[in-house]
Amino acid sequence: MKVLLINGSPRAAGCTNEALTVLAETLHTEGVETEIFWLGKDPVQDCVACGGCKNKGRCVFDDVANTLIERAKDADGLIFGTPVYYAHPSGRVLSVLDRAFYAGKFAFAGKPGACVVSARRGGTAASFDVLNKYFGISSMPVVSSTYWNMVYGSAPEEVRRDGEGMQTLRNLARNMAYLLKCIRAGREAGILPPVQESGERTNFIR
Repeated sequence: MKVLLINGSPRAAGCTNEALTVLAETLHTEGVETEIFWLGKDPVQDCVACGGCKNKGRCVFDDVANTLIERAKDADGLIFGTPVYYAHPSGRVLSVLDRAFYAGKFAFAGKPGACVVSARRGGTAASFDVLNKYFGISSMPVVSSTYWNMVYGSAPEEVRRDGEGMQTLRNLARNMAYLLKCIRAGREAGILPPVQESGERTNFIR
């Protein structure tokens, strides 16, 4: 079993990475392999709604969004991490996820998902809500914890001192590991994911 943890911060070793590292540490104690995938700090193309990705499984803009799709194929669960900028997730993580989910939804469907947000002070609840939207539209079971998955601090060492935040992340990691083990046990017993209907699209105005 493997969980892919996506760092959506332009800082490779900042607060968001620290939160993902805590998750990885706990997942390891539960026997789950992890990989922290940094989206980098180079400019990222936003989705332009060109439709070029339809039935191709990849975006026409060949960058980190396509890399994420490929990494997601080999993952059993996914956790997205972002810093909070102006009370919302980083533009980087939103641009990448918009394109990756449009082009490669198949790589995420049916896999447990969660997110974690880091901030100095405010905007965590709104950012947490935005990232959870990707799971709800992609047939991904949402893994919860004992509080909303957010940590506070302006430096990695401050994040580690957020006692409740650390507790929340450890519980989230254990819940992720538990669900992955349940899914594996179900498959071994012959219980497969449901086949999803598709094709219907109803506009509000016709």
